[in-house]
Amino acid sequence: MTKFSRFAATATTAIIAGCAATAVMAADIFVVGGKPDDPFWSIVKRGAEDAGIVVKEQGGSVTWLGPQNYDNLGVDAAELIRQAIDQGADAIVGPDWVPEAMDPAFQAVRAAGIPLIIYNAGGLEAADRLDAMNYVGSDDHEAGKAAGVYLAGKGNSNGLCVNTLPGAANVEAFCGGFVEGITGAGGSGEVLPLPATSFGSQTAVAQAVRAHLLQHPEINAVFTVSDVDANAAISGIQQAGKTGQVAVCGINFNEAILDNIKADKQACAIDQQGYMQGYLAVAMLNGYVNYGLQIPTREILTGPGIVDATNVDATAAGVKAGTR
Repeated sequence: MTKFSRFAATATTAIIAGCAATAVMAADIFVVGGKPDDPFWSIVKRGAEDAGIVVKEQGGSVTWLGPQNYDNLGVDAAELIRQAIDQGADAIVGPDWVPEAMDPAFQAVRAAGIPLIIYNAGGLEAADRLDAMNYVGSDDHEAGKAAGVYLAGKGNSNGLCVNTLPGAANVEAFCGGFVEGITGAGGSGEVLPLPATSFGSQTAVAQAVRAHLLQHPEINAVFTVSDVDANAAISGIQQAGKTGQVAVCGINFNEAILDNIKADKQACAIDQQGYMQGYLAVAMLNGYVNYGLQIPTREILTGPGIVDATNVDATAAGVKAGTR
């Protein structure tokens, strides 16, 4: 049920006719995402806010809700979804990171008649299961698979995926895809699960990578699930004395990572275009709430793409603009 139809259910015929003839219904859209200081999620937030310029011009609003940390991700994100319902959201965007913890909250969204878009994590399967309008994001399994195939193709066929958010559906898909990609290309792959408290901790991830490389000298490729972890992995490789022997590829990137690719310290980064995830999800919900507009292609993919030495300069321009 859209904002207009929910309003119509309680208003008189004369009021409805008057509003429909003279006014656009303002949409109050709530976006559940990552931590505000997470480099990737700051780009997603930028996309949502840019789409929000139109929302605000039409009298609506865009509200960002993010957890303070990732220690209890599924439960905390579910609470944010319920906060959005309680605060009168006309539409909600959210990632389905931990389905067993978050799906009941998403089901409450739909039970309240609030339009929903799943983005970033969960894929079309989650959108179907949760009666969401669309899924906007990358294919997480294919993103990991692309990294595995790429590294194996460069001669680095003994791979390790560093999982700093075990249990998160998209991160599990990243690592599962990586192992499939690198083994399918004739190599081998394994996953190193770390406590969720290690996510974003340069020291913890670097020490774990160092220790694992020293115990498993055959590994010559490391795949990380975030840009922050990629920098930590490079540090761990250096600490293990294996610089130049172990290639690194990771999900997402920032200016420092692009510099590392230029300097041949990192082989590649997987681009899922977070800006477009935030921008498209908000724009689509605004169009739906205000005008009943819908995109018939329910799975809208924003990735994966590979950034390496061949296209790093073009990508850097987008990073400086704050959109990649």
